[in-house]
Amino acid sequence: METLEATFFLFVFVPLVNPAPPLQQESLQFYEYDTDVSMGSLTQQDYEIQSKDIRKDGTNISLDTSLMLQSDDRQLDVPPTKDTNLPTCLLCVCLSGSVYCEEIDIEAVPPLPKETAYLYARFNKIKRIAASDFADITTLRRIDFSGNRIEEIEDGAFSKLLLLEELSLAENRLVKLPVLPPKLTTFNANQNRIKSRGIKANAFKKLTNLAYLYLGHNALESVPLNLPESLRILHLQYNNITTITDDTFCKSNNTRYIRTSMDEIRMEGNPIVLAKHVNAFSCLRMLPVGTYY
Repeated sequence: METLEATFFLFVFVPLVNPAPPLQQESLQFYEYDTDVSMGSLTQQDYEIQSKDIRKDGTNISLDTSLMLQSDDRQLDVPPTKDTNLPTCLLCVCLSGSVYCEEIDIEAVPPLPKETAYLYARFNKIKRIAASDFADITTLRRIDFSGNRIEEIEDGAFSKLLLLEELSLAENRLVKLPVLPPKLTTFNANQNRIKSRGIKANAFKKLTNLAYLYLGHNALESVPLNLPESLRILHLQYNNITTITDDTFCKSNNTRYIRTSMDEIRMEGNPIVLAKHVNAFSCLRMLPVGTYY
């Protein structure tokens, strides 16, 4: 006599709460505003999530699924949120060490997963960066805060970010620069309100990897001091610079000195007449862009 066995399947439906919008394929980059210079592009395209275990009500359920995020140019009609109490990866999009929190009207830096390497928080309403925001996130390599309302950066906010290579604070309301981490290669502070007294004399001296420095459209009265030998691109256009000395770029006591790495200096839009300071450029391979008469 055959024995009939009943097989029961348990289906558990896990509701999605405030799902993050699909990632649009785009080139996320550090860029120089009003120029054609762009740095460090990063394209996020396809990601796959497989075989995750979901534990609910004490029962283990194996979920073997593939999630493919592809290019999508549609604009989702999702209202901005200010609920920073939501878990960061519901509020933002978290993918393979990258966190995208762009254009969601957050007013503070959200708590980040400890493995975060790339943070994109452009075009929000962030006003302040606290030292505690990155205290436990030592894996960060790139941060982009462009287009916020940042007025204050607490002392030591970036002091533990020993791997950070690219930092953008462009289009904010800063009047002074924070202490920068030592391994920076790219720093963008275009379109702020920074004056020369807001930059310490040795702010860039120890940044021996710094190659791209963008300080255009600020309120600087002079060129920052002690620029590192590694610097390739320097943008100072549309400030209030009126003076340059023979030691600004060169070494007045060494006529044979050549600044070999420097490829571009932009100084147009400043009230200074560069032709009056010829000796200041004697060590450069190319003259700065600016007014000469």
